[in-house]
Formats: sequence, structure tokens, C-alpha cells
Amino acid sequence: MKIDVIGDVHGCLEELYELFHDLGYVKEKNIFIHPEGRIPVFLGDITDRGPDSIKVVQLVYDMVVSHKKAKYVPGNHCNKLYRFFLGNNVKQQHGLESTVAEYKALKKEEQQQVKEQFITLYEHAPLYLELPEVQAIIAHAGIKAEYIGRTDKKVETFVLYGDITGKFHEDGRPIRRDWAMDYDGDHWVVYGHTPVKEPRIVNKTINIDTGCVFGNALTAFQLPEENVVIVPSKQPYVEEKFQSFE
Repeated sequence: MKIDVIGDVHGCLEELYELFHDLGYVKEKNIFIHPEGRIPVFLGDITDRGPDSIKVVQLVYDMVVSHKKAKYVPGNHCNKLYRFFLGNNVKQQHGLESTVAEYKALKKEEQQQVKEQFITLYEHAPLYLELPEVQAIIAHAGIKAEYIGRTDKKVETFVLYGDITGKFHEDGRPIRRDWAMDYDGDHWVVYGHTPVKEPRIVNKTINIDTGCVFGNALTAFQLPEENVVIVPSKQPYVEEKFQSFE
């Protein structure tokens, strides 16, 4: 097995197309196939904030569910969109409002199709992926070594939101512990969720959310090669959205 883990797309369809091209994928019947059978793995947060969230949902659904040519784990934004589609009273903020606006602009029958596609995608997704063939765990916001194998509520919160403290920065962003510093597992943990300006490797963890939707880049991590592939973002740059670990 050879995989290409793709960081937080957040509706940045053009950049995703470009990344697939750079990774050697070919477009066939509206999905991307690698001639050598590599498997793309979407790391969650495929929607919100960016310009083409609905088209990204349709592409990921086609690749993961319809054709089984890719894998997907959910992120916190995916969880929020899922709850919105279930009819829950979800605050339309932090980017959800842009996805909802795209959704409401569709014709009614298209709305129903997209809603059903995303619900199916989400409900069939594992909380995180264990891929022993490439000695890796794929989890949206990361995972502690001792949590691997568990799917209880505590682990779900960690995988979707990170190691949250319950406290907040002045700008409203949650304060999170730097769990990667203490990771001592022998499998790679490939994650995103917290935008960084360049892929961050700590112990055997790598954060590949390089903030495409905030104007930086979209990143893929290839295993077993341990190779990074990056394409520049076409979105406006927003400096304050990036986490510094200095």
C-alpha cells in the first residue's frame, strides 16, 4: 500500500486539482486515479471558508463512497456540517456559513443529493484510520499513543478538536496543548487541524494543515516514502491564522 494523505482542503478545489496533478494522478470519470494505485486519504475539514466546498464534497464522495478509490476521516468542520444536515441547531460561523450559502444556492433536488452524499460519507467514515501497511495513524487533529484503538467520547473529542484546554486566546481561538511533544509511538501520526506555515514534524507526528484556505499552501504527505508535496494557495493570505510553536 502507498498513500497520499491530503491536508485540510476547506473548499479549495483548484489547489486540490493542482495537488493531484503534482502527485501524478489522472482524472477519469470525474475522479482522480493514480496509475500506480496510490490511495489518497482526506484528513477531514474538506469544507468551509473556501470557494468550492460543495464541489469538494461531491468529489470526495465519488472517490471514497462511489468508486472506493480514496479514504476519508472527518474533522471538526465535517462534524458541524453533518449536524447541520441532520437539522440540528448549529451556529453558522467559522466558515460553515459559506458552505451553507453554496448549498442554499443549489436547486432543491441538488440540495437533497449533496445532503445525502455528505451524510453517507460522514456516517461511513472511521473516526481515525489505522494503516499498519504504512505504519501510520491518520487522525484529523492527531491522537495520543494511548488512545489508539479507542473510539470513546474522549478520544472522539481529541481526534476532532485536538488537545483542548477549555481556555481561549484573546481572538477566540481555543488554547490547545502541544500533544505531539509527548508522542512516543512508533507509527506515524499524520494530522492537520491547526494551520502551520510549513509541515511540522515532532517525534513521529506530522501536521500537514498548511493553511491553504488562509493563503499559504495545500500539502500532501506520502507514505511509505515520507515525502512532502506542496502546492501554493490561490486564496488571500491571513497571517494571524497560523500557529507558532516557538
